[in-house]
Amino acid sequence: MITALDHIAVAVPDLEKAIKRFMEDFGLPMGGTEEVAAAQTTAAFFPLPPTNIELVYPLEGKGPIATYLEKKGGGLHHLCFRSDNIDEDVARLRARGYQFLADAPTPGAHGSRVIFIHPKSCDGVLIEINQPAADHH
Repeated sequence: MITALDHIAVAVPDLEKAIKRFMEDFGLPMGGTEEVAAAQTTAAFFPLPPTNIELVYPLEGKGPIATYLEKKGGGLHHLCFRSDNIDEDVARLRARGYQFLADAPTPGAHGSRVIFIHPKSCDGVLIEINQPAADHH
């Protein structure tokens, strides 16, 4: 079941500059950064309970975020819903005709499992579903 809006992700062409903007200009506390090899991204997290803002930047200049930035520059990249049972949610949504970008969930930040729904299934919005690691909420 979907239990929360886990995060809103923004693709950024300059990670350091964007981190400064959120910390210094908006005064948000930074929750750290993490390289997510499976997604080829470096992510910076700004907790804004009960959700987060996540800045995503290409890891080593490659991957889907690099492609997105080439096409569109920066911008809102995806919404992520938190799930308490990702496999059940994927099965239910697949049965309703949703198309996913992968066959099964893959490793995400903070030890979570994640999967993305194809934007054409959601009026052009890329939606991620994630199930946090048992010890991380």
